[in-house]
Amino acid sequence: MKNLFLSAAIVLGSLTSFATTSPVSNTIVKTISVQDEYTEIKLEEVPSAITDALKKAYPDGVLSKAYKNAKSEYKLDVTVGDKVGSLYANADGTWIKK
Repeated sequence: MKNLFLSAAIVLGSLTSFATTSPVSNTIVKTISVQDEYTEIKLEEVPSAITDALKKAYPDGVLSKAYKNAKSEYKLDVTVGDKVGSLYANADGTWIKK
């Protein structure tokens, strides 16, 4: 009978070590998005340096919309084949990575 109680105590004691909880750590990620205000402009208002750079970089690209911000940076909505994307350029036709 002693052996039964002793073995039950050992089994229960070993099971409690598996029932412990591990500490939970919370990770908070903050994302800050800075957007420049772009206003839509007519396609005719896009400088020729930008349209020339677009034709050189993407010969099959079609310019669908153009936007300009206060820094004279241009956002171009371009369609190449079945893909649509946005490109950014300075007034002199230099591409900007954003």
